[in-house]
Amino acid sequence: MIYFAACFFMLGTILGSFYNVVGDRLPNGESIVKPPSHCPKCQHRLTALELIPIWSYIIQRGKCKKCQSKIPVIHPVYEMVCGICFALAYLSFGVTWELLIALTFTSILLIILISDMKYMIIPDEVLIVGGLFLLLEIWFIRGSEVLGIAIINGIISFIIMFLIKQLGDFMFKKESMGGGDIKLLFFFGLILGWEMSIVAIFLGSIIGLPISLFLLYKNSSHVVPYGPFLSAGALIILLLQLDFDFIKLLIL
Repeated sequence: MIYFAACFFMLGTILGSFYNVVGDRLPNGESIVKPPSHCPKCQHRLTALELIPIWSYIIQRGKCKKCQSKIPVIHPVYEMVCGICFALAYLSFGVTWELLIALTFTSILLIILISDMKYMIIPDEVLIVGGLFLLLEIWFIRGSEVLGIAIINGIISFIIMFLIKQLGDFMFKKESMGGGDIKLLFFFGLILGWEMSIVAIFLGSIIGLPISLFLLYKNSSHVVPYGPFLSAGALIILLLQLDFDFIKLLIL
């Protein structure tokens, strides 16, 4: 078990390095293939040894090999988070078909986490491609009847989030959240069900509240994206396999 968990951790860090590129380039309308990975300061093209997740950052002491400019620490941290998520997915689901659904859903949320955090954008390309994969996987693994139920759960979750946005817009007299956050709830409903999607909203709010207060204290004009916190809440529910019965038990 430890061996396979380590393998999935390494897979997660490798894919995490790629997801970072996707989350960084798509919001800017750039290709995720060209140009190859490079230093944004001196345009130095990174070699294979400079692209080893986490390890390259440590060996290079957090600096570009050529121009010595600092590499943001978010890169190795993000790769490690991706690795941990993939390892937890394996430990939760084992080597099963359900693991494929879990990893696809996790990958979507990890890309959204980095893109929304950096640019406050949830790319439609990620939602569309990821959504198609999820729909096909649910149909193939769980059957057409379960797929229909999953779609209904997605629509209910979407409507609930839309109504929450309308209430927030009314209360704060301005846009309370972006359209991407509403679309994201459709995917929560697909995988988690509409009940746990609501739990993900509240869990994301609990996670985001202290961070948001700190950021607003530092800069009152700063706008805090909600997508990363929603993603974190959904990942916790998925990877720990929390269900509504468990939540009711906690409340009671």
